Amino acid sequence: MTLEFDEFMKVDIRVGIIKRAEPFPEARKPAFKLFVDFGDEIGEKKSSAQITKHYDLDTLPGRKVLAVVNFAPRQIGPFMSEVLVLGVPDADDEVVLLAPDKDVPIGGRMY
Repeated sequence: MTLEFDEFMKVDIRVGIIKRAEPFPEARKPAFKLFVDFGDEIGEKKSSAQITKHYDLDTLPGRKVLAVVNFAPRQIGPFMSEVLVLGVPDADDEVVLLAPDKDVPIGGRMY
């Protein structure tokens, strides 16, 4: 499938900073609840993330991540996930978060 550039630009990917992370014991697969701040324009949004293999609840706050902020919210058990935090699989198919490799302001849009 070939995607036109105008179609790609409809996907709004922003940098945010994880403000807090909580356990999500009700999830079918091991996951955390993330609360991510995307700055004044978008504010704080929630996400369910299956990142328990490489990340600890204590080390997630303060970490910058990339997320799709314009998907429709999705109900994950009792939790409403509002954004999709992006990651890629490692050799064992476990999620590794995508993040900028330089210090950038939160809310910045990927291009």
